Amino acid sequence: MRKKEIEVVLSPEVAYDNDLLERELIKSAGVQPEDVKYIHRIKRSIDARGRQVQLRIRADLYLDTPPADIHLNRYTYPDVSQSKKVIIVGAGPAGLFAALRCIELGLKPIVLERGKDVRSRRRDLAAINKEHIVNPDSNYCFGEGGAGTYSDGKLYTRSKKRGDVQRILEIFVQHGATKDILFDAHPHIGTNKLPVIISNIREAVIAAGGEVLFDKRVSDFIVEQGVMKGVVTQDGQEYVGEGVILATGHSARDIFELLHQKGVTIEAKPFAMGVRVEHQQRLIDKIQYKCEDRGCWLPASSYSLVHQTVYDKKQRGIFSFCMCPGGFIVPSATAPGEVVVNGMSPSRRDSRFANSGIVVAIELEDLELDKYGPLAGLRMQEALERKACDMAGGTQKAPAQLLFDFTQGKTGGQLLETSYQPGLTPVDMNKLFSTAMAYRLREGFKAFGAKMRGYLTNEAQIIGVESRTSSPVRIPRDRETLEHVQIRNLYPCGEGAGYAGGIVSAAMDGERCAEMIAAKVKRVV
Repeated sequence: MRKKEIEVVLSPEVAYDNDLLERELIKSAGVQPEDVKYIHRIKRSIDARGRQVQLRIRADLYLDTPPADIHLNRYTYPDVSQSKKVIIVGAGPAGLFAALRCIELGLKPIVLERGKDVRSRRRDLAAINKEHIVNPDSNYCFGEGGAGTYSDGKLYTRSKKRGDVQRILEIFVQHGATKDILFDAHPHIGTNKLPVIISNIREAVIAAGGEVLFDKRVSDFIVEQGVMKGVVTQDGQEYVGEGVILATGHSARDIFELLHQKGVTIEAKPFAMGVRVEHQQRLIDKIQYKCEDRGCWLPASSYSLVHQTVYDKKQRGIFSFCMCPGGFIVPSATAPGEVVVNGMSPSRRDSRFANSGIVVAIELEDLELDKYGPLAGLRMQEALERKACDMAGGTQKAPAQLLFDFTQGKTGGQLLETSYQPGLTPVDMNKLFSTAMAYRLREGFKAFGAKMRGYLTNEAQIIGVESRTSSPVRIPRDRETLEHVQIRNLYPCGEGAGYAGGIVSAAMDGERCAEMIAAKVKRVV
């Protein structure tokens, strides 16, 4: 097998044009076009460090037939309609990828989702944005695909030791995602494309004999002598199987309450809370790309920021979270009487706005553990979200303030245009947060302004609250078997259980739980 490994640095105009890119790769390899049998793109990343923004492309050029595993793998799903059942609670990335993996391993998944399918779910999202009505079972967090469906669809993860990232990306491509995600350094799908892909995954599960059931909120567990047998849904139906994969997401507070009420061990865990900051995308482009106009080839630019703050002799990090270039801020409350914001981007990232969570780390010593026990973080979230709702007027309008004014303790500035559809209410955001959190946010923004000249400005505004960065609860499990430490055949999974931090890591965790159940079933048989 003959191949040439190539790395080139190209202008955006060349790097994003497939024909021009292939010509440059062949030219750099010093071979004739007719000698190249296959070009395998490995990585594409933006380099904005110099005066001109460039892209680095790594690729292998094969001069004879490439190995079979270079091509996109296709995963097959056998008929499992008569196989042993596995109950999967939640149809987010952890639950859906667990379902696909169960099928591959010869088990029949029964996926129970408290919300609606992606098409029906849109009506409830419209009701939040336009009528300020929050459906506790169908919203930006709950429903087919989970919170990830209506998000930026970021597929970047650092959790490479937890599973096969490439496999997860290939499965997304097999169900409709563009092949670009296979080699982009920071791949994303986009909120406009994710619903179709999620629907395709659901249809694949059903076609193989699995089940995906909607409007099935779990209200109880069936536990006998320390063994999880199944679950009960709010309509009184019982579902039993070889195991229960609990993949409910980080906002399923009723599940955390139910576990605690039934004496099932859960733990408080660190998380983070803060705000969304919204700039004009052109301002972020100007700072990051060092140009007045990024043109038609470069994508909307992003940023990643972190700073350490000290208050009352306690050091806490403040950092950007889920940055959404060319995106929108959306209402992510899961119950009436609370205001929560999150960010999302379409695939083209072509909104005029850029937004990012800017959040402060919340450690265990910051929580009222003596009062609330393992639910202390959840109680802190609830209190802040209710306060935000009260300060903004009791609807889904969000409290907001001009960014520079916030850092200076000034009030009264007129708010800017926003991508947040329900609307904004001007408030003194320093009064929304605790003294310590407000101080850390102010200091963080000042530090970010020093790192990115032009970032700290009243051409930006902060919008609250970004409180659902991760689960405030961990459901402990055995490191080897992935079963709950107390209840056998219960497999806590994904973000809600405290074992993932995004779409890809949640999907990999779902697969691992499915594999553990399959291995156990095989041993028993």
